[in-house]
Amino acid sequence: MIIIPARVASNRFANKVLADIKGLPMVVATAKRVEEIDEVVIATDSEEVVQVAKKYDIKAVMTSDIHKSGTDRINEAASILGIGSDEIIVNVQADEPFIEPEVVESIYNRVNQAIREGESFMMVSCYKRIESSFADDPNHVKVVVDHNDNAIYFSRSKIPYDRQEHHDYLGHLGVYGFTRKSLEKFCTLGVSPLEDIEKLEQLRALYFGKKILMVEVESRSFGIDTKEDLKRALEIFV
Repeated sequence: MIIIPARVASNRFANKVLADIKGLPMVVATAKRVEEIDEVVIATDSEEVVQVAKKYDIKAVMTSDIHKSGTDRINEAASILGIGSDEIIVNVQADEPFIEPEVVESIYNRVNQAIREGESFMMVSCYKRIESSFADDPNHVKVVVDHNDNAIYFSRSKIPYDRQEHHDYLGHLGVYGFTRKSLEKFCTLGVSPLEDIEKLEQLRALYFGKKILMVEVESRSFGIDTKEDLKRALEIFV
């Protein structure tokens, strides 16, 4: 199942999940990008978003308005929906209306591989190679990985520091895959100091010593965090 967390409140771009994307509200555009892969549900704290989803025949569930992260929100939605402990859940951020379906499919494939390999806890995400100038933007999260493509750290800062500036940076895409039981485990860990400082929920797993398995993908998509991002995205994806 694909669950899209959709919070209306946003410090950088209020009501962005309802911003117009070529005639569709952003969260709806995102849902329609991935609806051929698996069942899609929107998890929200807004009755307005529920009604918008209903208009476009997309399932939505109301969740608490106190969640610290989108992953906590989809965990509540999974409980409401009665999803089984071994079922795969993919969290696609509502601000990724141009995400390629192939990216989301790669997350499913990596979770299935981890299941076959007997991983007890799995959290899977992905990255793409980005230019130095793009990495300068703190709204676009960077990741460093080890030789097994497990995440070492995520940051809004430009990491790793490159003294010679001829290094490709790895840009993180906000798509996460779990089994239901791993999602529950993640949400029992509690908010970590690193997560609170960087405002990056994935740092919770690393802080508590959990692996995040990463997949390299090719993608033109990026999360829309500001009105400037939206303007640029609409110029790119004509």
